[in-house]
Amino acid sequence: AMIDSDGWLHTGDKARIENEHIYITGRLKDILVLSNGEKVPPADIELAISLDPLFEQVLIIGESKPFLSVIITLEHDAWIKEVNTQGFDLNDPELLNSKSVQRFTLDRIADTLKGFPGYTTVRAITLQNKLWTIEDETTTPTMKLRRAITIECNQQTIDEM
Repeated sequence: AMIDSDGWLHTGDKARIENEHIYITGRLKDILVLSNGEKVPPADIELAISLDPLFEQVLIIGESKPFLSVIITLEHDAWIKEVNTQGFDLNDPELLNSKSVQRFTLDRIADTLKGFPGYTTVRAITLQNKLWTIEDETTTPTMKLRRAITIECNQQTIDEM
């Protein structure tokens, strides 16, 4: 049933063919469909954001939502350095939710995503210090994010965004 009448094997992967080579670019099941019908592949966006040394783990949210949001776990040492550079108050228990930190990180993400289409604009962010792990089952043994479980574990945060 996975092989159609033309001989194509339907694996569920998103791919492109370029110069007689096949490039796997993502999974069809991971494509987010925004409330306006726009289809967004989160893997490319997450990878681009995670290249910033401040961000350890990245989860793009947007399924059936009017815009994209992101949950990010921070890289501890880079975060401490940035707090000192920006003059943020590390003793503030609400620091990660403060407007100044939210604006700073959203601006940083916007700079990263400049070359991406307009629908990839991230409008809401939640920052966390606790990493997602194998033990809490939010990542696989190869450290790939288990999207559905991570979303379930963060559902209240997602609803608030």
